[in-house]
Amino acid sequence: MTERGRNAIHRTANQFTIGPSQLSWQDNALTITINERVPLLGQRVQGSIKVHTEQLFNHVASLDDQQKHRWGPIAPSSRVEVSFNKPDLHWQGNAYFDSNEGDEAINKPFSEWDWSRSHLKDGSTAVIYDVRQKNGVEKVLATKFNVDGSTEDFLAPKRVELRKTGWRIQRNMRSDLDQEVSVINTLEDTPFYARSMIASKLLGEDVVSMHETLNIKRLESGIVQCMLPWRMPRNPTRIY
Repeated sequence: MTERGRNAIHRTANQFTIGPSQLSWQDNALTITINERVPLLGQRVQGSIKVHTEQLFNHVASLDDQQKHRWGPIAPSSRVEVSFNKPDLHWQGNAYFDSNEGDEAINKPFSEWDWSRSHLKDGSTAVIYDVRQKNGVEKVLATKFNVDGSTEDFLAPKRVELRKTGWRIQRNMRSDLDQEVSVINTLEDTPFYARSMIASKLLGEDVVSMHETLNIKRLESGIVQCMLPWRMPRNPTRIY
């Protein structure tokens, strides 16, 4: 993930090129071709990720009161094939494919949020956005995306506090209260963001959810802003 200048970006109806990497869309499948370098160390990261969409959704929801930030689940239930030669990495499994867009910086309206995606027994996907805004207003989106292309809003259960991350970020999960909620694995642990696998109960089912927590106050801190370019390099040139 390298931030690049306008001169390194090109877009057509079915393809989006960012420097030496690109995304292309064909026959309800998204192919992500990656040709990047590891920050600081410089090793090549080369390979492809192919996302096979099972059901497309034309669904957009605002995340803030001013409707300046929007979330769109394009294919909440998908299949993915990962094939890399640098490093040697090959696997396949379930996937989730969505989009976020905003008309302003993310730190304007939000203070933090928790998000989760759960795969249900009937093949549908349940997504919960638990958003806390800087104006003190909480906004909770809870939607079930069915295999026939329909959607259903549902009442999100109570918020349950989870153990803090290694960077001491508080994680929360919406879960039915008659089931213990536990962190199976923390996949990404940063000063302002965490991605985890959580075991809980939702809509009467035992589920394993992909979960994320975003802490905007941490993101805004000066030390984190200084650290970001080392994790996500910025290259304004066409030299790859």
